[in-house]
Amino acid sequence: MDFFFVLDFRGRFRFFSSHSVQEIQVEFSRLQRILVAAKQKLMLLPPRILRQEQTLARILKLETPEVSIKHARGIPDKKIRRRFFFFLQKQRSKHILLLIIEAVLLPISGLMALLPGPNVFFGILALLMITQWQALRGINRLGKMKPQFVPSELLEQWERALDSKDTTEYAAILSRIEAEYHISDATKILFK
Repeated sequence: MDFFFVLDFRGRFRFFSSHSVQEIQVEFSRLQRILVAAKQKLMLLPPRILRQEQTLARILKLETPEVSIKHARGIPDKKIRRRFFFFLQKQRSKHILLLIIEAVLLPISGLMALLPGPNVFFGILALLMITQWQALRGINRLGKMKPQFVPSELLEQWERALDSKDTTEYAAILSRIEAEYHISDATKILFK
């Protein structure tokens, strides 16, 4: 599995893997209708966010304590490690804050069960909490690992095009990134 730590067109770092976004797996028999509707709503999250959440959750499934992360060539090792450390700290803080807010909203959403029909709001909130909890656990595990940062010339070309704001090159570079690293939706992750 390839991992990437790259700037998107907004200048924000994105952490993702070469695995495509997968439908969230939930196995509840009683709440199946609610969770199916909630799952469909959750899959409407922007691909760059959903992909990052699932990538962070995939860290939990790694069997080795070593992880290799591709990044733009030309960034000194010490600097990329520092940026990645601060990225993880920011993601950890964000996930904790969102989990607190969602924990407060969860009992309120339970009251919506009084309304006719399935309580989709509760289901969406529960799935968001599960997804963010798994991502937070992945962030914590990744923070304890010693990642190896592997420079990539192609990712450096992408970041140079971002610096020069040459939008004509974006499509060509992104299609080469998709082909070389077998990423099905790099455009959705880095450009939209």
